[in-house]
Amino acid sequence: MSLLWPGFLVLLGLIPALVAAYVWVLRRRRRFAVRYSSLMLVRQALPHRSWLRQHLPFVLFLLALIGLIMALARPVTIVSVPTGRANIILAMDVSRSMCSNDIAPNRLVAAQAAALSFVESQEANTYIGLVAFAGFAELILPPTTDTEVLGDAINSLTTGRRTAIGSAILEALDAIAEIDGSVAPVSTSATPGLAPTPVPAGAYAPSIIVLLTDGASNRGPWPLDAAQQAVDRGVRIYTIGFGTDSGGMMECGPTLDPFGGGEGQFWGGGGGGFRREIDEETLIQIAEMTGGDYYAPESADELQGVFRDLPTYLITRHETMEISVAFTAIGALLAGLAVVFSLLWQPLP
Repeated sequence: MSLLWPGFLVLLGLIPALVAAYVWVLRRRRRFAVRYSSLMLVRQALPHRSWLRQHLPFVLFLLALIGLIMALARPVTIVSVPTGRANIILAMDVSRSMCSNDIAPNRLVAAQAAALSFVESQEANTYIGLVAFAGFAELILPPTTDTEVLGDAINSLTTGRRTAIGSAILEALDAIAEIDGSVAPVSTSATPGLAPTPVPAGAYAPSIIVLLTDGASNRGPWPLDAAQQAVDRGVRIYTIGFGTDSGGMMECGPTLDPFGGGEGQFWGGGGGGFRREIDEETLIQIAEMTGGDYYAPESADELQGVFRDLPTYLITRHETMEISVAFTAIGALLAGLAVVFSLLWQPLP
């Protein structure tokens, strides 16, 4: 639970002041009581009053006041609401290192196979989009439920130079914003705009980003800055660092290089190998910041398992619900009980 107007909590300072005033009144009443020659006669004449009957109305009044003050502070809570659809953006690294054959036949083909299996296993109401990134990020396919089109898009991926993880996150966020009005488009120096009001901690959109890479970001925005934009929008990012420590030779064959500018040739068995130089620290931070998880598969089977175990069943819409009315109702009820008990146990003359 959080508070929209926490400044009103200063009114809780009235509580100890009222307790002090109550104690002072009781002592003053005793001090100026009429003195009788025989206190025994007074005790016998007065009806017996328990401590509970004497002080409970005041205690209930204090609790009612606390409840009303809490209502003024506007408490809110995060509730999970089932959503009729889920949005998933696959952000796949297509840098040259994905040609490494340490995972047969190479990392890219293994990643494509895992992504295809993931797409085919999703429910019909799951919308999946595809972002590819190397030196920059490109939305290959907006979120759709057409698994055949998704399969064609995944199989069409080609490799490029460098790695821009931050750009991939921003491109994925924009893809989500196109289909989910509750998610604001990203704001960059190239596309300035009003920054969205950050969602309360623990609130999430019914959308996730699954980011797969085998390297470290060396182009585009700083990944943690891009991840902060996801945090502000309540979009979780699940990061996957894919590859082995040994690395391997490049096995992509001749291919166009749209991300590096012009045509690039990647021959099997040439050009040197790529080791597993994943920036795990950054990928872990991205996942932790946004409420996702980090995975580190080192084989095609392990990657298949990661995609299979992604918590897509947890994708729900998290809404902020104000519960001031509950505190108001409790405060009013306690105040009413205080009045009733006071009249019953201490009737007016």
